[in-house]
Amino acid sequence: MRVAILGPIAWRTPPRHYGPWEQIASLIAEGLVLRGVDVTLFASLDSVTSATLDGVCAKGYAEDPALDGRIWEALHVAHALKRSGEFDLIHNHLDWLPLAFAASFRAPLLTTIHGFSGRGILPAYLNARSSSYVSISNADRAAELSYVATVYHGIDLDILPFSATTGDELVVFGRIHPDKGTAAAIQIARRAGRRLVICGIVQDVGYFREQVEPHIDGDRVRYLGSVGPERRAEVLGAAAALLHPIAFPEPFGLSVVEAMACGTPVIAYPLGSMPEVVDPGLTGFLVDGVEQAAAVVDRAAALDRGAIRRVAERRFGAARMVDDYRAVYERLIGARS
Repeated sequence: MRVAILGPIAWRTPPRHYGPWEQIASLIAEGLVLRGVDVTLFASLDSVTSATLDGVCAKGYAEDPALDGRIWEALHVAHALKRSGEFDLIHNHLDWLPLAFAASFRAPLLTTIHGFSGRGILPAYLNARSSSYVSISNADRAAELSYVATVYHGIDLDILPFSATTGDELVVFGRIHPDKGTAAAIQIARRAGRRLVICGIVQDVGYFREQVEPHIDGDRVRYLGSVGPERRAEVLGAAAALLHPIAFPEPFGLSVVEAMACGTPVIAYPLGSMPEVVDPGLTGFLVDGVEQAAAVVDRAAALDRGAIRRVAERRFGAARMVDDYRAVYERLIGARS
């Protein structure tokens, strides 16, 4: 089996800090190589992989302001399209752009939809009749599309070791944006009488300056910036609970399952995929609003961290994700022959 992973190029694959799509593309490529699959990863040329690396963009365009992402993504897709006849299947992780050229790909095209930025991009999906689609949660499916599978994201459990000790602080992990509810997390921590650690890139500067930064005092509320893989386990594993007070239908929520892998419970608002990912009373709690979230902090901190880790191992390990995708590949390739 010869598979091309058409990865995003906003960040290096795997990412140094932020880059969830790059992270998933990397885990799939590495897992397939371990299973003896011939894999070519189309990514930025500074990417690190045991697959064959190909691409045209020297580094992630989000890491270099001199690079225009629109231009380099178009060149990236064009390069992969030119080589598409060399593969049995192309696995697209680059959102809608490759779908504009789906009919020109010379191998079956499978697109993982990592979440819709808005309904305005749906025409690209509807018109790409030759692409098959995978959703990352049942909640993130668009009624207008047909899907071949739902494949939940997997994580590298080896770099997220279990922490049996419950810390006192709460943590909120992810891009700082109204969608992710960073300001709500500050309110929850205050009402629960707990310190809060904030980790993530600032995606909405105005929101950060007005609703987040004034509360950062280095004591009750600390901001660590974007936390890379090396420190992620330390921060998540030391927390009493992860707060995930989202204000949008979360497509999946990688930080949620990363926390669970460390044994850390999750307190989330029940939007999007959260009812599929969080098992109330086992791995955390689903709550409506700041008051309910603050009220369950102590109960969450008392949950069995070992049981939380076991759920993460069973449901959200990278090996399970790779096996799920390989089964989809075999089905699509078999249907073509």
